[in-house]
Amino acid sequence: MKVRLNGDPEIVRTIREGLKRTGGYCPCRLARTEENKCMCKEFKDQIADPNFEGYCHCRLYYKEK
Repeated sequence: MKVRLNGDPEIVRTIREGLKRTGGYCPCRLARTEENKCMCKEFKDQIADPNFEGYCHCRLYYKEK
């Protein structure tokens, strides 16, 4: 299992700018809750699933099997 950044530098730049603007909360979510603090709870749960492979909600990270 490996978690890596999205291979598209433009997406990474845009999402990181959004994270700075929101104080570390996922810029793709409206609610500013601890669950939405990057790395969000949804993606942490997906990482824990050995069968999951794919991007987090905002597409900043990708989990490989």
